[in-house]
Amino acid sequence: MSFPFILSLDQGTTSTRAILFSSEGKEIASASEPLEQHYPADGEVEHDAGEIFSASVKVLRAALQRAGAQSGQVAALGVTNQRETVVVWDRRTGEPVGRALVWQDRRTAPACEALRSRGAEPRVTALTGLLLDPYFSATKLAWILDSQPGLRARAEAGEILAGTMDCWVIWKLTGGAVHATDATNASRTLLYDIHAQDWSDELLDLFRVPRAILPRVLDCADDYGHTLPELLGGPVAIRGVAGDQQAALMGQGCIRPGEMKATYGTGCFLLVHTGEAAPRSSARLLTTVASRIGGRVSYALEGSIFVAGAALQWINEGLEVHGGGAGVEALARRARPGHGVILAPAFTGLGAPWWDPDARGALLGMTRDTGLAEIAEAAFDAAAFQTRDLIEAMRLDAPSAFGPGAELRVDGGMSRSAWFCQKLADLTRVPVGRASYEETTALGAALLAGLGGGVFPDLQAAAAARPQTTGLTPSIPEAEAEAAYARWLRAVSRILSDR
Repeated sequence: MSFPFILSLDQGTTSTRAILFSSEGKEIASASEPLEQHYPADGEVEHDAGEIFSASVKVLRAALQRAGAQSGQVAALGVTNQRETVVVWDRRTGEPVGRALVWQDRRTAPACEALRSRGAEPRVTALTGLLLDPYFSATKLAWILDSQPGLRARAEAGEILAGTMDCWVIWKLTGGAVHATDATNASRTLLYDIHAQDWSDELLDLFRVPRAILPRVLDCADDYGHTLPELLGGPVAIRGVAGDQQAALMGQGCIRPGEMKATYGTGCFLLVHTGEAAPRSSARLLTTVASRIGGRVSYALEGSIFVAGAALQWINEGLEVHGGGAGVEALARRARPGHGVILAPAFTGLGAPWWDPDARGALLGMTRDTGLAEIAEAAFDAAAFQTRDLIEAMRLDAPSAFGPGAELRVDGGMSRSAWFCQKLADLTRVPVGRASYEETTALGAALLAGLGGGVFPDLQAAAAARPQTTGLTPSIPEAEAEAAYARWLRAVSRILSDR
């Protein structure tokens, strides 16, 4: 029997979205629900996992309903998710023991610093490709287990389960039948040996996380069970899973060494595919699993920017500039030329290549005639400058990616703006390929599900469904771009902590 549809669930940081695709990778219908953010204290960010599951079911149902489709017409469901965010729940009741700790949460920075001072980071990096940073899941899990009396003992007894958002949603969708994650999400926990492709007993001991609470690790295109029939009107096979950035890598068709993409959402994540080699970064970038298909692992170098689109949100909310990102752009385009204002948006620290959780944001270069328009443009510039930081680091670790024909494929909310994409090309000095379809994260999950569900015969056929791109090349003099970048670097030097 031929199935015309692939369903994708994209559980993100600020919203949960479902998109129904045709077997050719074309969007048929979608639905989205915003996700409430909880900020208990400075540097702490939490989500309600119960709200996430309820929203997941709601948007999946809505996407099917808007398309006039039935569950029986869906070949497979793919799941993609905000990575590193973790939740712990009761195996028997299925209820979270507390809120999920979000990838942006920095409360475990002291724990990471303590491990770093003991000399643990080189070994952690050798096994995981990651750095000791509160961004990742391990110290979050340990914090949760220590946050309630008796919880750690219950975890060691097997009464408690844990996972990233893909794992949580799949466990709930399958009625507790499947407790599994994929290799890309596992590779972001600081607990997974990316070379042995297994949870590391050495790391579990280091971070004090019981193996009993962790899920099985499957391929990105694999059998993750079926949804409960009552949720979507009939069982739907879950056949693809990947963390959001790896899903976007797939959605952009970056399956060959040297191909790279950047996704601009709350933060920005730049990945360059390195094939079956797992490079060691000399520039404090991350080595991560790009995908695992048929048991074969591909790797990527990754740089993470904590604040990209979130800077525009700050201007919306904190400075009361209305109209979302489009409103901020309209204001920014009225900025005085050559104003020299730099926004360093280290609201929750700096990501790669600085990795300074204690850095905090600053506005520099202001004069008496600086106004909201100049600050708004500085927010867009900051995303471009931080991307340039990553590109300069990647040139050291993967120089072949920046030869003739190099292209940075971009997607995510900020890529809707052709003006910003041109600014990105200007300030990074790298040609930019702007995707004609921006929801490449959801598309990537759908393509993996289609591969796992037999819609596509192989990885190359699945990647061929990626959207077309519009190419943009640098349009300002190189000297102007270099002077602007030098101002950025001076600003960053002033906000780095003394740790």
